[in-house]
Amino acid sequence: MEPIASQPVRFLHVVAMPWPGRGHINPMMNLCKRLVRRYSNLTVTFVVTEEWLGFIGSDPKPDMIQFATLPNLIPSELVRAKDFNGFVDAVYTRLEEPFERLLDRLSSPPPTAIIADTYVIWAVRVGERRNTPVVSLWTMSATILSLFLHSDLLISHGHALFEPSESKEDEIVDYIPGLAPTKLRDLPPLFDSYNHRVFKVAKLCFEELSRAKCLLFTTAYELEPKAIDVLTSKLDIPVYATGPLIPFEELIAGNDGSEPDYIQWLDKQPESSVLYISQGSFLSVSEAQMEEIVVGVKQSGVRFLWVARGSESKMKEALKGSSGIVVSWCDQLRVLSHEAVGGFWTHCGFNSTLEGIYSGVPMLAFPLLWDQILNAKMIVEEWKVGVKIERRKKTELLIVRDEIKEVVKRLMDGESEEGKEMRRRAFDLSEICRGAVAGSGSSNASIDAFIRDIIDST
Repeated sequence: MEPIASQPVRFLHVVAMPWPGRGHINPMMNLCKRLVRRYSNLTVTFVVTEEWLGFIGSDPKPDMIQFATLPNLIPSELVRAKDFNGFVDAVYTRLEEPFERLLDRLSSPPPTAIIADTYVIWAVRVGERRNTPVVSLWTMSATILSLFLHSDLLISHGHALFEPSESKEDEIVDYIPGLAPTKLRDLPPLFDSYNHRVFKVAKLCFEELSRAKCLLFTTAYELEPKAIDVLTSKLDIPVYATGPLIPFEELIAGNDGSEPDYIQWLDKQPESSVLYISQGSFLSVSEAQMEEIVVGVKQSGVRFLWVARGSESKMKEALKGSSGIVVSWCDQLRVLSHEAVGGFWTHCGFNSTLEGIYSGVPMLAFPLLWDQILNAKMIVEEWKVGVKIERRKKTELLIVRDEIKEVVKRLMDGESEEGKEMRRRAFDLSEICRGAVAGSGSSNASIDAFIRDIIDST
């Protein structure tokens, strides 16, 4: 991406403080890369824990982005899923002081602004103490933020369930601004025993939003116009859709000529014949459910490329003799953009959702928790670019292998009327996303606007 014609007059130093999780770090880094490539006189200090620097420190990045570290005062990324509430508490209580000490050391030049993940609750007050503007980056969908901010309406309409209730799960929620009418079962259970503690803490972060300089979304405006318009009118700060914040620039740049084995394998497969399977980087399913998934995919006969983080050897053994390959890691956007890939089995994390949409690949939605549940609904019912894996009988605990086999074959059937329509819709949405980040598209216009906000406030 070429720098814009009208550059800021002064030098800008932005400090980026992501929430310490891959689903938050990646979009923050993608935003920072776009900033330094768009503005030749802007530099970024990207703040992570020492552990996270070990994970991502060798990843390629522009010269104008430097890393700075906070001590490992929070639970390791390798065990945070076992006590997520404890992890959240640690981030909220242990990192503010070392972050401010770090800012004291960044005096040449001093920070012009801080871009912080919305969930980093203490970032705004740190900025206020130092008279440094803080920009809030929301890494989930704009639609779910509107749900969160209007959660009191769930209570007043009797839909704030503290435990799941099959008798109510098909009731329609049609009163949340910016959210299309939705069955209760397609909303995350914000008030149940598992999620409510995290949600109560998250609400404290939402209360800080009005004190930020502006709010950035990782989505494109064209994907969620109703929700973004609602939030623009509700909040007292500017709102900008700067996405999709995915690594599309690396995709455009190409590679150095050496291809990993999985790309070489894809090169040999027929067009749109491969199902790419990834269940994300945080939580997964039970062993019993995974066994049903493995057998169902195998029996479908569909070609696949399966990312099995931490269980590559076991998965290779279980899938021996099938029509696919198993890897421990891959360049997801590059795989999704490969002409051999015709479907994406996804947990519906928002970053993966955006990558699937940008790539124009129909999705098999298999959400696990939190915002993934609503993302899956948007994929299937609003954007109409996928199908959802669901149990036929609500009394069953598992989605069985025959159901897996059936839905996999259904998604990958590009000759059915449903398959053709999904692929047409996926192509159209891909074009919309690419237009947003091209030239004077809506995403670039939003980035320019929030940079002007920073300049005007300093």
